[in-house]
Amino acid sequence: MTDSVPSEPSDAPSGNLEIHLLADSTGESGVRLARAAVAQFPDLEFTLVRHRRLTTTARLHAALEAIRARRGRPTAVFFTLVSEELASIVRAACVELELPHADLMTDAMRALEQLSGSHADQVPMRPVGVEADYFVRISAIDFAVRNDDGAQPAALAECDICLVGPSRSGKTPLSIYLGYLGYKAVNVPLVPDIPLPVELFAIEPWRIVGLTLDAERLRTIRSERVRGLGVRGMKDGYVDLASIYDELDDVKSLQRRLRCPVLDTTGMALEEAAARIVDLVEERAGKHGGHLRRPPGVASELPRP
Repeated sequence: MTDSVPSEPSDAPSGNLEIHLLADSTGESGVRLARAAVAQFPDLEFTLVRHRRLTTTARLHAALEAIRARRGRPTAVFFTLVSEELASIVRAACVELELPHADLMTDAMRALEQLSGSHADQVPMRPVGVEADYFVRISAIDFAVRNDDGAQPAALAECDICLVGPSRSGKTPLSIYLGYLGYKAVNVPLVPDIPLPVELFAIEPWRIVGLTLDAERLRTIRSERVRGLGVRGMKDGYVDLASIYDELDDVKSLQRRLRCPVLDTTGMALEEAAARIVDLVEERAGKHGGHLRRPPGVASELPRP
């Protein structure tokens, strides 16, 4: 998929490395892939420069001139251009400038052309995903926001996935991200000495996943939260390490009552944690004769041999 110029990589790149992303629409697809690639180089520093809506040769040449003006800086070029004409211009410019580059769109379209026997339309800025799955995702995100922190216990019966854990353990961002994936997720805080909502015990146990976090990491997150709110002198143990250890013990007991698996999200990326949660729920649903609703556009894995 990568069309690159052969070069000898530096043993120890110095300074900031630039990735210029050329796109004929918003560039979001390319950004996601660029960030996934950059994550494999944790010791290096990258800056992503996005050039959007390059739908004409004039706009494309202007972007290439901006890249040319920065010649001498360590630079790579990624592009997601559906027009073969525009993509060819970028390839030629990168060869001329001796820049490593990756065409993130052409190979995917060629593979689909070979698969289908049809030719790609090559229409820039064509909307992606504005179909049934788009509206399912929007609805699921709205569901997660409305039901954050157990705001509506009655809605627990409607959920696909329920997250339970202590305050600041990542329940809210995970619920919203699961909503982005199309799952209706709710989250319920586990607070010692506060009774759990009775509705929590009425849903299938396989839908529930517990969250936990390293005590010291949890204290750091809570301390930052308290400072952000401008609160001083909290005395209820919210940011006290010894109290947090006690709280996590109590939370673990509550999670045992709920018979749910517990995922430690310390140091775990949001996407990875969400994938683990979906896997846990699907696995437990299968064992209990249940079924996790699969959002539109998300295919099941093929059965393992």
